[in-house]
Amino acid sequence: MAEKRFARKKYCPFKADPQLAESLTYKNPDLLKKFLGDNGKLIPRRISGVSAFYQRRLTREIKRARHLALVPYSTSGEFSGHRPHRR
Repeated sequence: MAEKRFARKKYCPFKADPQLAESLTYKNPDLLKKFLGDNGKLIPRRISGVSAFYQRRLTREIKRARHLALVPYSTSGEFSGHRPHRR
């Protein structure tokens, strides 16, 4: 018989550490990159465990950082899975 697996409860890292919440700005690209996948997409909240309030803030700050070219919109073609079109 298959055993049931119990997943650990996800917690919001910003609620656990108030200093981390204060450093959530577009000026801190190292923190923002932790919430981006390999291809440059935002990691969803159901996977990262971030609360809804901080997920909205995180999204806004990542978009600002992308606009200022501090964080890439996507990775280069070698990781994105797209191959160049041949004619």
